[in-house]
Amino acid sequence: MEWDALSLVEAAAERPLIERRAVLRGGFYEMQARTVIERVAASAGLAQEWGVSPYRGCAHACVGCGARGGHRRLGLDAGRDFDTRVVVKANAVERLRAELGRWDGRPLAVGVSGDVYQAAERTYRLMPGLVGALGAAGVPFTVYTKSPLVLRDAALLVEAGAQVAVSIAFVDERIRRAVEPGAPSAQARLELVAALVEAGVECRVRMSPVLPLLGDGADQLAATVRRIAQTGASGVEAVVLRLPPATRAWFERWLGGEHPGLVERYAELFDGAGFPSADYEGRISGQIAALCGRYGLPYGAPLPRVRAAVGAAQLSLV
Repeated sequence: MEWDALSLVEAAAERPLIERRAVLRGGFYEMQARTVIERVAASAGLAQEWGVSPYRGCAHACVGCGARGGHRRLGLDAGRDFDTRVVVKANAVERLRAELGRWDGRPLAVGVSGDVYQAAERTYRLMPGLVGALGAAGVPFTVYTKSPLVLRDAALLVEAGAQVAVSIAFVDERIRRAVEPGAPSAQARLELVAALVEAGVECRVRMSPVLPLLGDGADQLAATVRRIAQTGASGVEAVVLRLPPATRAWFERWLGGEHPGLVERYAELFDGAGFPSADYEGRISGQIAALCGRYGLPYGAPLPRVRAAVGAAQLSLV
């Protein structure tokens, strides 16, 4: 058989970028990252401006996940591919250690583009090294997760002075199965918070994302805050659903199939950038703040945590 060299080149060029740069191993796309500290998008609603993500994509398959757009830059789609084609930065620990040597000490979010304790972590075990590097550098950081696997590293997190933020936006299991099909149940996450607190880990709860017209009823919010209060969490912050372009396309496809009567109302509620109206967001935040006051829970984004800075040179994220 004769091969057309030009056809081979064209075929290779049509492959997703990630397939040309990564090795498919054990169902994961394994690659060598050039940098691991990246700017956090404003749409994420996080207190930190910079973050570290050893995994891109997430098996939790949360319909409203705001990190979906990152897969498009890899030549994958922001829907099913994000849920099933997880990219692993296999050299994340080595890169982080190098970059922390030039970091100015600003707080970091860990787990922005995919849950750092999802199934891939059982295979790659990157988090112990990342936690150790951040602790040794004296950089304040918050780990964002929904997974009980974080308990494996509880002692390391305590030693590093880390904070953990567990997402629990609702306690209705019907909603969880619909919009977070691959994630642990709300009950499992409530138990996780209690276990982390018992282990000495500072643990907050993010009621995120609050789903307009689906999970924002007064009784739903009250039930969620009441259950969180029983865990011993150090505080609660709430973030209403954000719909940046890639997430919006996937979420609206789901919404049109499951709740077609809400499509028009969502279009009215969210602006072109995917942010909910200020009035709506303020109302929801006020309701949750009042509930937290009733149950004795501090409400709002955590105060900036400052530890000794290591180096002051600005990192070049090329």
